[in-house]
Amino acid sequence: MGNADASHADAASSRQLECDLLVIGSGASGLAAAVTAAWHGLSVVVVEKDRVFGGATAWSGGWMWVPGNPLAKRAGIHEDSQQPRTYLKNELGERYDAARIDAFLDHCPQMVSFFEQHTSLQFIDGNAIPDIHGSVPGAGTQGHQIIAAPYDGRKLGPLLYRLRKTMRETSFMGMPIMAGTDLAAFLNMTRSLKAFFHVSKRFCRHLCDLAVCGRATQLVNGVALVARLAKSAEKLGVQLIASAPAKQLILSEGRVCGAIVATTAGDMTIHAKKGVVLAAGGFPNDVARRKALFPRTPTGAEHLALPPESCSGDGITLGESAGATLVTDLASPVAWAPVSLVRHADGTTGHFPHIIDRAKPGVIGVLANGKRFVNEAGGYYDYTAAMVAAVPEGEEVASWLICDHRFIRRYGLGYVRPSPLPIGSFIRSGYLHRGHTIAELAVSCGIAVDHLVHTISVYNEHAKRGEDPEFGRGSTPYNRKQGDALYPGTNPCVAPIQHGPFYAVKVQPGCFGTFAGLKTNASAQVLDNQDRAITGLYAVGTDMASIMGGVYPSGGINLGPAMTFGYIAGRHAAGADKFGGNSI
Repeated sequence: MGNADASHADAASSRQLECDLLVIGSGASGLAAAVTAAWHGLSVVVVEKDRVFGGATAWSGGWMWVPGNPLAKRAGIHEDSQQPRTYLKNELGERYDAARIDAFLDHCPQMVSFFEQHTSLQFIDGNAIPDIHGSVPGAGTQGHQIIAAPYDGRKLGPLLYRLRKTMRETSFMGMPIMAGTDLAAFLNMTRSLKAFFHVSKRFCRHLCDLAVCGRATQLVNGVALVARLAKSAEKLGVQLIASAPAKQLILSEGRVCGAIVATTAGDMTIHAKKGVVLAAGGFPNDVARRKALFPRTPTGAEHLALPPESCSGDGITLGESAGATLVTDLASPVAWAPVSLVRHADGTTGHFPHIIDRAKPGVIGVLANGKRFVNEAGGYYDYTAAMVAAVPEGEEVASWLICDHRFIRRYGLGYVRPSPLPIGSFIRSGYLHRGHTIAELAVSCGIAVDHLVHTISVYNEHAKRGEDPEFGRGSTPYNRKQGDALYPGTNPCVAPIQHGPFYAVKVQPGCFGTFAGLKTNASAQVLDNQDRAITGLYAVGTDMASIMGGVYPSGGINLGPAMTFGYIAGRHAAGADKFGGNSI
């Protein structure tokens, strides 16, 4: 990055654009900042590196952790405001950042109310979803989760084609499936007439959408969140520019006042009177930073990141060029997720996140030594962190999810779909391993045969009684919520693995994004190495160091703060907030 003089020299020879606020990145945090600022009267420009808008959010499950949200209150759930603080204090320990945690918890309900009342973004509740670590004091059992309501993409008009599609691996023929009752219907379509009709209706509509629109228009999960935010931005006159990576921040007298971006028509200088918001998606695909910061990644390539390739550290680099500090002193620099590598028939590859399958009754995870290492029904971050810690140094960090024939036809496994869809192509591609016996499966996977046979035998002996004394599957509210409530046994997370043939999928470390990010204050202002706010520069989403200190206490702890600090940044830039500087 050059200095201010170089910036002005470049600006003289490039195209010019004036606005109040420039947002770099178009995921949830960036669009939230843009919509908030525009509603408060600012002229806003959003530039996106990729050719489509939505960032990593469009490929996410879309859940947001928002304690005290209005939807929960309308459902009669009234939680003491200190309860989530107690939970986070116990979870984060010395990494508890009171100023930023207070900013989040005080403003997240206001954020939801603002978007509900003034924009196209509407929500539905996930009131029944508990926090992950139910035994930790302060953990909530209800009322913390929300998700964007499903959205008819046909309402977007031409904007639909400027948005990122749902992740291929988590959709069915391009049709996104929503967690909750929608997913349950797909899993139960062969056992329930009601579920069968639901799926048939959804799929017939999807076929019509493909014929008429060329893509899915029944938008749910993260893509619904992006669609609703993008529509809101469009209505408020926000200018959305795709294929426009930011190259350089413009600084004048210590203030960030714009950026130079590369567009398909050449460089453009965008002057932003109120400043710049960095929301470029962290650095999950920056191999050099992964190598430097992620554990057990000696080349930087030993990682299956879920966000799009465009999330490669641009915002971090831009912030550092203006004097920002990258926070790396975290419990983890990465938001771990268990991921399997999918090799498609067209020669491309994809990444599948194992979020739901691990908790269902009749599956366990083992290492190459054939031994279990964690409660598989726990959080996805916890599963991956335990895997990274358990594999001996010098060995490939990987595990195998093991199940029987009954399980895979009932629930599927990873990218493998349940009955009535066939599984042969997954076996032929090498994604799914099969053995008529546990020993045969172990040989196919390269797992220690005797140890795996013993592990399954011990597990089955207890599973017949619905027990898991070794790791406690089904012992927490979160475990049980992720399990199968319709399973006839006593434990919704435990069933024997005994009906051959047997199957396995290899799982490796991946992530939803990064926790390490730029140091910010409670107003989302970026701080320098003296903890002074860099005037005119904000960071939100995963460009901002996680307020959770590298810990994963609940689902939605990426998007909840992303939306909230986007809202806070937009208000601060517009002068609508009640606090400034380094604290509330």
